[in-house]
Amino acid sequence: MKLEKITKKTETRSRRHYEDACAAAHALDLVGERWALLVMRELMLGPKRFSDLRESLPGISANVLTQRLESLEGAGVLMRRRLPPPAAVQVYELTAWGYESEPIFQALGRWAARSPLHDPTLPFSAASFLLSLRTMLDVTRAEGLEARIGFRLSDTETFLAHLAGGRIDIARGPVDDASLIFTGTPPVLAGAIYGGQPLEALEGAGALKLEGDRTLAERFVRLFPLPPKASLPT
Repeated sequence: MKLEKITKKTETRSRRHYEDACAAAHALDLVGERWALLVMRELMLGPKRFSDLRESLPGISANVLTQRLESLEGAGVLMRRRLPPPAAVQVYELTAWGYESEPIFQALGRWAARSPLHDPTLPFSAASFLLSLRTMLDVTRAEGLEARIGFRLSDTETFLAHLAGGRIDIARGPVDDASLIFTGTPPVLAGAIYGGQPLEALEGAGALKLEGDRTLAERFVRLFPLPPKASLPT
């Protein structure tokens, strides 16, 4: 019986580890399981409750999410903490080292955006949309532009972006002091920014609401050009 337990433990380890000293292989040991990277993506803009993570990742089961959170916590990528009263709820958040992984998401995003098989009509979360802005911002187009831009993506999710110095920083929070506020779902805003859908048409359809500097809005949606698609081999 003891031997059986040892064998099962060894088999489990061999399934989850590459037994390779390469740092890239070790990275896959840490975050290579299905859903792990997407859990990290959802935490890139700040802590979330378990229920919030499930809502933003509708394809994941509660059991698998629990497993991924435990695995990432054990690896030092994220941690749990309890918010002070009156909230007094448990949240998950990336560690300082976990936040260092954002360039990985940016590199993967730029690379995969060139895929001829990428389907932009599939669902995506608020975190996915906002991280895409940090990934796709064209420094040349944004040169000399400084602005605070608010996003109301749902009844409960508001974010404030600070565009300056050829970069865009985004954080959860109130949008009252923004020069421009977009109100709409992530797919609608992505349609304006990446799909070239006219702002006036989206407003007319009731899908988008703009408040503030409209000239800034027209310029902002053109700051994020997509890379050209790669060709499939013939």
